[in-house]
Amino acid sequence: MATIKDIAKEANVSISTVSRVLNNDETLTVMEETRERILAIAKKLNYTPKRRNQNNNQPESVSIGVVMWATQEDEFNDPYFLSIREGIEKQCSVKGIELSKIIRVRSSSKDYSFDQLDGIITVGNVDLDDLKKVYNQNTNIVFVNNDPDPTTYDAVICDLKECSEEIMNYLFHLGHKKIGFIGGVEYKQKFNDEKMLDKRESSEEIRRKTYEAIMNKNGLLDEKNIYIGSWTTASGYQMMKNAIEKGNIPTAFFVASDPMAIGALRALHESSIKVPEEVSVVSIDDIDMAGFVSPPLTTVKIYSEQMGRSAVNLLQERIEGRTIPLKVVVPTKLIVRDSCGGNQ
Repeated sequence: MATIKDIAKEANVSISTVSRVLNNDETLTVMEETRERILAIAKKLNYTPKRRNQNNNQPESVSIGVVMWATQEDEFNDPYFLSIREGIEKQCSVKGIELSKIIRVRSSSKDYSFDQLDGIITVGNVDLDDLKKVYNQNTNIVFVNNDPDPTTYDAVICDLKECSEEIMNYLFHLGHKKIGFIGGVEYKQKFNDEKMLDKRESSEEIRRKTYEAIMNKNGLLDEKNIYIGSWTTASGYQMMKNAIEKGNIPTAFFVASDPMAIGALRALHESSIKVPEEVSVVSIDDIDMAGFVSPPLTTVKIYSEQMGRSAVNLLQERIEGRTIPLKVVVPTKLIVRDSCGGNQ
C-alpha cells in the first residue's frame, strides 16, 4: 500500500508538504503545479489515508496536527514562530510522521476539526480550556512557548526570565544605569471568536516583568522609560522615535525582540545618535538579520527551530505510551556584537 513517504519521494517534496496538500491545508503556500503533481501521483499510486487499526486501536501510522497562535503575517514580521514551525515540519519529515493539518487560531477559518489525529502541537499562548473543547481525544498535546498545565501536558520552552536577567546583568556590567525597555503585549488566544482582537486576553509578559523587577530592586525604575507597542519592526521604530522626541534618552535599551530592535536601530540612526557610543541596544531572538544590521545586534539566541524539533520528539513518545508529562527547557546564549559595545 502506498504511503505519503512514497508520494513525497516521487514528487521530490517533503512528507509534510504532501500531507498538507492531501488534507487541503489552506495555510500552505505551494505552486499550483506542485499541488497538481502531488495529487496526480497520489491517484496513480492508489493512495488511501491510513486509519487506526480497529483490532487494537493502535495507529498504523502517526498523524499529527499543529495549532499556531501566530498568523502568516506574524511569521513574516517575526521569524521566531516561523522557525518553530519549520522545526516541527523538518522533524516530522525525519521521523516519517504525517503532519496532516495546521490550524491558525487567529485566521478566518473555522475548521477546527482534529478527527483521526494521534496528537497535536500547540505553538504560542492558546487558551487551554478552549483547546480541550476542540481536542479531547487524549492528552497527546505538546505546548511550545507556553506551559499552561505542567501536571498534565508536555511543554517545550526557553527561559525568558533567565534571558532577561542575563541582558540586564550584562548592561549593568557595561556600566549602564539608565536603561529603557521596548516590548509588546502578550495575549492568550481563544478559539471561535468572531472579533478576535476584542476577545483575546492579555497575560503576563515575562520580559517586561523581569526588567521592572530588576530595575526596581536597584532603585532605578522609571516607568517613563518603558515603551509598549506591537511585536513588529515598525513598532520598534516608532517607540524609539517616541523616546528620542521625549529627550533625556536612556544610555541603553533592552528590546524584547530582534525585529523591534532593528526598527529601534533605524530610528537612532535617523536621529544621528551613535550606537553603541551614545545608546546601547540588546534584544532577544538572534534572527538571521541580527548579524547584518548596522551595527550588528547584540542579542540572546533562542534555538527556536530546535524547540519545534523537540516538540515532535515529545509528542511521538506520548503517542507511543509515555504518560508522565515532561518539560524541555531549551538553553539560550548571549551573542555579543557591536550594538552594545561589549566586544570592543
